[in-house]
Amino acid sequence: MTSESTPPTADGRELFDGLQHEVAVFARRAEQSRLGALGPARNSMDRAAYLLLSRLDQEGPTGVKALAHGMGIDSSTVTRQAAPLVEAALVRRTADPDDGRAVVLQLTPRGSARLEEIRSSRRELMALLTQEWSEEERAQFHALLHRFNAAMAHWHGGGGGPAT
Repeated sequence: MTSESTPPTADGRELFDGLQHEVAVFARRAEQSRLGALGPARNSMDRAAYLLLSRLDQEGPTGVKALAHGMGIDSSTVTRQAAPLVEAALVRRTADPDDGRAVVLQLTPRGSARLEEIRSSRRELMALLTQEWSEEERAQFHALLHRFNAAMAHWHGGGGGPAT
């Protein structure tokens, strides 16, 4: 809330209390299941690994500093999160062609296949959880959640947009 904002009315207070409660419950349930998907992919990849692989899939080979900036975390965190992915041959680490001291991370074919396995399983879960919803409701929820994540990223100075 900015200094120019007015405090919520009693009704607004109740709405914001309800909203923050639902976000807290969502965060807990999402972490419990890791939005865990269905079948063998359930709980098979933590959030940090999923987001890093997704980012590399979207952007292609990317330097550690650029990844860190885009994800709103520091370079040491990206390096730490990438280490087990490199060890598992899901990500390849190479020298930056423009600066041999810098590191570029790239999704391997194995990493792409693993990411698609997780995404497919998570798509199934999203379809199951929203099976009673109309396509319009699904699209509206997606748009609002995207907007909420973008606002959170902006608030926290993440600079990378939503869910990165």
